[in-house]
Amino acid sequence: MKIADVPKRLRIALLTERFGHQFGGAESYAVSLFRVLSQRHNVTVFARTFDHDLPIKQHIVPIPSWCPSWLRLWLFSRRCNQLTRAGFDITHSHINAGSADIQLMHVSPVRYRRFFNRTFFQKLLVWLNPLRLPYLWMESQAVKPAPGHVLVAVAPVVEQQLKLAYGEDLVVEVVTPGAEIVLLDEGVRQRVRAELGWVSQDIGCLLVARNPLRKGLVAVLRAMLLLPETFRLAVVGAGPEVQEVLALQFPGVRDRVRLIAATPEVSSYYLAADVYVHPTLQDSFGMAPLEAMAHGLPVILSGAAYCGFAQYVTHEQNGWVLSDPQDPEQIATALRVLGLDAEVRTRLIAQAAKLVADFSWAAIAERYEALYAKSLASRE
Repeated sequence: MKIADVPKRLRIALLTERFGHQFGGAESYAVSLFRVLSQRHNVTVFARTFDHDLPIKQHIVPIPSWCPSWLRLWLFSRRCNQLTRAGFDITHSHINAGSADIQLMHVSPVRYRRFFNRTFFQKLLVWLNPLRLPYLWMESQAVKPAPGHVLVAVAPVVEQQLKLAYGEDLVVEVVTPGAEIVLLDEGVRQRVRAELGWVSQDIGCLLVARNPLRKGLVAVLRAMLLLPETFRLAVVGAGPEVQEVLALQFPGVRDRVRLIAATPEVSSYYLAADVYVHPTLQDSFGMAPLEAMAHGLPVILSGAAYCGFAQYVTHEQNGWVLSDPQDPEQIATALRVLGLDAEVRTRLIAQAAKLVADFSWAAIAERYEALYAKSLASRE
């Protein structure tokens, strides 16, 4: 379906609890996507919290902070449904609840996580836990087929999990996150390296995550113990728990590690680094490795069993894929090669740039416009 099939200017309602790059990969996905779509359509974002720089309509949906998380989600979904019943051509939802024309699933489905590869007793406990039942019910409503409803997954692995959870007949579209090539700014690179305390001979390693401990930070710190003093590490998104782990468990590398709080201004840290490392144990897609490639960094990442983006990456061709992301020796070897071997490094960077070109946000936006047309056509 071509973009010509889409009306010239749609009225789109985006539903997302938080809208801003600093909140994480899923939220960053929404900001980057609608940076493009808002140039061609009338977009209104419905959210509880905003932190962005887009010239876009926004509607704050206040929800009492004392509510438990499941109740906040249900209230937010219910209120958004009331606000978008009229005046919009497309409702585009990034929340795992309610009913929308375009329903995007960022992570493994709740039903899959609770019931797939579980014993009978474990499944029974799910039904006996009143705190889990609301999430199961809300998700079932979000994926329920209806005229105009299009279910979208951010990666093939999420599509597979949705089908395992709700049946092979479930129709799921896959639309990955995107990225744009960022040219090197030597002035920014040198300024940030100086702020981090890195000198010219240092190999700057980088990990970016809202929760670094869940993205393999401990394994990276163990790998740092195996590497020379010239290998330095910056962790963007580090909170107090990371500081505690570093101080108590890894005092030997504390002077070689810089912790940076969560910030929407991540690009400068990519530009300052020499290698990006991402030994995650669970990422439906993994936007950070793609963004690192877009900034011209060689990337180390977990295999496809742990990181959805890895299925697009070929080991030692456009990235370095770890078979065991918990093995510090594997990580240390990868960092050593990509930090010191100019030939391997140059080859990976050149091939990764070709991969990034396939993930441009302009192309992703066009894919969504085709899905909007599909939704409108099915309703007619």
